[in-house]
Amino acid sequence: MRYQPVPTLLVCTAALSGGFVVTSVHAAEYMSVAESQKQMFADATEFTPVMVALNPDQLRQLAERAGGPARTGAWRIWQARQGTKLLGYVVADAVIGKFELINYAVALTPAGEIRDVEILAYRESHGYEVRNKPWRSQFTGKSARSALRIGDDIENISGATLSCTHLTDGIRRIAVMAQMALGPQ
Repeated sequence: MRYQPVPTLLVCTAALSGGFVVTSVHAAEYMSVAESQKQMFADATEFTPVMVALNPDQLRQLAERAGGPARTGAWRIWQARQGTKLLGYVVADAVIGKFELINYAVALTPAGEIRDVEILAYRESHGYEVRNKPWRSQFTGKSARSALRIGDDIENISGATLSCTHLTDGIRRIAVMAQMALGPQ
């Protein structure tokens, strides 16, 4: 785990402007995309970048099917391979927690089912429990055909509602994109 330094001037300025008191500043980078790839696909011998760019019509369909706006038509995706055998895909993405970005990676099977979710970096002062394996394992085996919604098939974490909701929305968006663009292999 690598901690990101927060400039002292920024903290002091924020504390002095408007009478705010900064009690703690927390930002942690837990693993890189490459480290998450090896963790989620330990048997893979190579990770090859895949270019997926959705056109405006596909972005509209993605937004409709995922239940929220698609932020981009370009995705950071890698094929996980063991020799010539396709093991699946790793998609790296980021969502806003409450105020800060949460970087995460999703491993998908060739059929588009979620295999694993890893939190790469978490910068919020609260809600870090989304890193806990029991919460992340709720996504395993789900796909674009699943609800993938807090309160339906995904449990919330008290005190981490926005992080849970936004991560779930992002993972649902990835599952729908995978079904649309990667398709069953």
